[in-house]
Amino acid sequence: MPQSPFDLADDSAYQRWRERKLNDAPTRLEELVVEIDDPRQLTEAEHQAILERCRGANMAIYVGKTGDDPDKGIPTQLGAAFGLQRLDHNRGADDDAITSLTVQTDARHRDYIPYSNRPIAWHTDGYYNEPEQRIDSLLLHCVHPAEQGGANDLLDHEIAYILLRDQSPEAIRALMHPECMTIPASYVDGEQVRPDRSGPVFSVRADGQLHMRYTNRARNIVWRDDPLTREAIARLKALLEQPTAWHLQGRLEASWGLISNNVLHTRTGFSDGTVPRLLYRARFYDRIQGT
Repeated sequence: MPQSPFDLADDSAYQRWRERKLNDAPTRLEELVVEIDDPRQLTEAEHQAILERCRGANMAIYVGKTGDDPDKGIPTQLGAAFGLQRLDHNRGADDDAITSLTVQTDARHRDYIPYSNRPIAWHTDGYYNEPEQRIDSLLLHCVHPAEQGGANDLLDHEIAYILLRDQSPEAIRALMHPECMTIPASYVDGEQVRPDRSGPVFSVRADGQLHMRYTNRARNIVWRDDPLTREAIARLKALLEQPTAWHLQGRLEASWGLISNNVLHTRTGFSDGTVPRLLYRARFYDRIQGT
């Protein structure tokens, strides 16, 4: 069988992967940035520059020249250039499966933090999805930023894995348990719209790549009730909140975007001016091709 760096019984494979990963991992936000013209029509050089950053950090930030163009084809066409085709039609999304992240107070959106101006803690997207609809990549495109706030902290989930495994391989073992994290069922007007969803925090895809499913939410979450899991979660929460060289922060401006293999991220609270903050979010069941 091929060696896997995520096999806790194979420390040599882990150490080799760890060394390569840390050598390539950026420690400045600027290292993720690629200046482009039109995200709908990448040049070969622009495509390669974005892909190189995604290979090293599971993410890249593009700085485009489309201004506040509200074309929703921007995230889908950019995603398609990297093999991202299978969009997640989540409940808050528009009919085209692209989510308009802006303050919304209608009954469909008002109870969900992404559609408010409140801060959002560390998470990966789609942690409440069923395994067959695992979110492997995330694309955010900014049409108009907030007047103040709305910045994101970013952390490559592979770096989080390294930081935790170096502390405690047993913590990794606990977080890979299939019943580690459960998101309770969701109800709207007394009707169940989603059942309980249990699964691991860390898992390994069929292609051998690492996937992370996580939320730092304090309510409406059930962790496996055993001492090792409680210790693992405490360790993970602590390392997320303790800044390291690999914790990056920035804010997307108009025509900027983030493409990632669903890395860990946050959002600070924000306040709108005369033009509301608007980001498009696209979630895919595909990993960025070539990473």
